[in-house]
Amino acid sequence: MSELPQDPLFGAAVLKLSFLLKGRADEPGFRVVYYGALKDLGLVNSQVDAYIAQHRALLEAHIRGKKDG
Repeated sequence: MSELPQDPLFGAAVLKLSFLLKGRADEPGFRVVYYGALKDLGLVNSQVDAYIAQHRALLEAHIRGKKDG
């Protein structure tokens, strides 16, 4: 796989999209971890949503690669 972005938005987007694709984004554990990560990174959910919208194919390929590895 090619070099991945060293961007906090990338990590937050992978986290969120992973749970969304599994249909588990409404679980309390996800919300605690995700919103805690956003706070630690100084990000807001709307930034992550915009990043997902712009880079969804890259993110999904990364997530699939993780599952295969």
